[in-house]
Amino acid sequence: MLIVTLSGVVVVSSISIYKMYFFTFSDIDREFTQKGPGPITSPTGEYTANAYYELYGGAAGGVNVWVEITYSNEKNKVQTVYYSDAKSNISMEWLDEDTLYILNDEPDYPNSNRSIKLEIGKEIYHENGLACKSLLMKDEYETCYQN
Repeated sequence: MLIVTLSGVVVVSSISIYKMYFFTFSDIDREFTQKGPGPITSPTGEYTANAYYELYGGAAGGVNVWVEITYSNEKNKVQTVYYSDAKSNISMEWLDEDTLYILNDEPDYPNSNRSIKLEIGKEIYHENGLACKSLLMKDEYETCYQN
């Protein structure tokens, strides 16, 4: 019984550590996604931003939103720069050639604001911080924000 218990603890711990430190955005369930705001092209045409919705949890679940940036000058390289729980008020706007403002807010709940300005190629946002802790993603950004 002791061996089975210890084996179970080791397996569960290993899975938790793997999910935390080896996270990538490829884990997003793209089978049941819906198109969100976008595409919007940066002022110089170098980037295109698209948002997508991911449903989770069935009828009682919720919706996540993520934003992908397509680099037009790099053979259409795609990078996910934002991932969060979706609120009722979502939009995107380019502030300059490299800065994208993502509005993700629930106006009636002040603590629900997940809006952020991101410098493309340098900054990303992941609400739960998994992308910030990931050893596999650390070379994809300079700064990672989390809630």
